[in-house]
Amino acid sequence: MKKAYLGIDIGSISTKGVIIDEDKNILASIYIWTEGNPMGASKKVISKLGEMLDQDTYKVVAAGTTGSARKLVGAMCNASIVKNEITAHAVGTTTLHPDVRTILEIGGQDSKIICVENGVAVDYAMNTLCAAGTGSFLSSQARRLGVEVNEFGKIALSSSNPTPIAARCTVFAESDLVHKIQMGHRKEDIIAGLCNAVANNYLNNIGKGKKILPPIVFQGGVSKNEGVVKAFSDSLNQKIIVDDNGHLMGCYGAAILALGSGIEKDFTFDIADMDFVTKEVVCPHCANHCEVICVYRNSELIDSWGNRCERGEVKAES
Repeated sequence: MKKAYLGIDIGSISTKGVIIDEDKNILASIYIWTEGNPMGASKKVISKLGEMLDQDTYKVVAAGTTGSARKLVGAMCNASIVKNEITAHAVGTTTLHPDVRTILEIGGQDSKIICVENGVAVDYAMNTLCAAGTGSFLSSQARRLGVEVNEFGKIALSSSNPTPIAARCTVFAESDLVHKIQMGHRKEDIIAGLCNAVANNYLNNIGKGKKILPPIVFQGGVSKNEGVVKAFSDSLNQKIIVDDNGHLMGCYGAAILALGSGIEKDFTFDIADMDFVTKEVVCPHCANHCEVICVYRNSELIDSWGNRCERGEVKAES
């Protein structure tokens, strides 16, 4: 039986999963919407990956998790390693693009930039306070314009005179967009202007003060938008690399980290059929009143976190 490694990236908008072999080749992958239910989405991802994998040939011996719900899902699937998004994205991207110097990433609700030297992340920045310039921002504007968001890129490329859009803030951007529509600007010019605004907003905020050096890899859901890719290329006067698996870099990196950890733990695809519940316990032992999150599998406590000292520790039965 050959060894395989599973990685899951649980975000606020989407949940991604991959299974790789010992040579870091992707054996199975999936991308679904989280829909406000990270446990449910992760169970669905694991179930689908199990259906895709040739389980007569491969056995998953370790799992890794990343993303906003990485600790919760890590407890669910008995993960060997739980890592933040910066580390996972850097590891995944440098594996496929060893010479990368800058990683641009725009997801559904946040954005990040990672600066790389000799295959190691040396600097980064994230924007999690405002949705301006993210996938959710583009989706809302697409609905306003009556256009499918996956058509945004092609429509933007048809414009020869992009409309200037103020996109430093979501509220201002929407107000400016309505104003430009009322003035009679063509739809394709407004869409191209929105794509330019996303790139400029990113570079003026997330990328401010960062050395954006080539090769530059652009990833995240927004990287599939050809209009935004062109806007970055024009602004930076550089070629922008968009990998076909760019949307999977977080979970791919998590799987590679699980492989590299050397820690093998029991894993089962039957997780999809198990009942997981989280409960919050407020520790009464001091004025901190720590909110301790307890995770139960089939009514059995499997993990907990949130306590600042041992007095608030809630231990699972060994």
